[in-house]
Amino acid sequence: MNRNEFINYVQTAYGVKGDNPWQKDPESTVFRHIGNRKWFALVMRVKRSSLGLNGEELIDIVNFKCDKVMVGSALGNNGFYPAYHMNKENWITAALDGSASEENIKFFLDLSFELTAPKIKQYQKNCNP
Repeated sequence: MNRNEFINYVQTAYGVKGDNPWQKDPESTVFRHIGNRKWFALVMRVKRSSLGLNGEELIDIVNFKCDKVMVGSALGNNGFYPAYHMNKENWITAALDGSASEENIKFFLDLSFELTAPKIKQYQKNCNP
């Protein structure tokens, strides 16, 4: 899955358009929940060396929020790395260069979407018996 395929998938599957919050970095795209504005995915272009890879070429990546107990297993997948520029306990990075499987990217995108979704307050749960 490449950058454009990922962006199109998010827009179709989740009905969310990305925004570009940084004027100095217009290529970075943030996907947020409509209700609480929390990020669930951040698409960026970084140097390969920023991920611990050889070379200075630019690579497209996406950051996902991840359950702490799943971070270790996520990093065992091809194309997944410790989070770039985010809390490495709660976020992971996937390369959008074909090295990470589309299935894994979609799985961790869905998990990130769920982890950052607006919480239902207890009183809201109890109002419909």
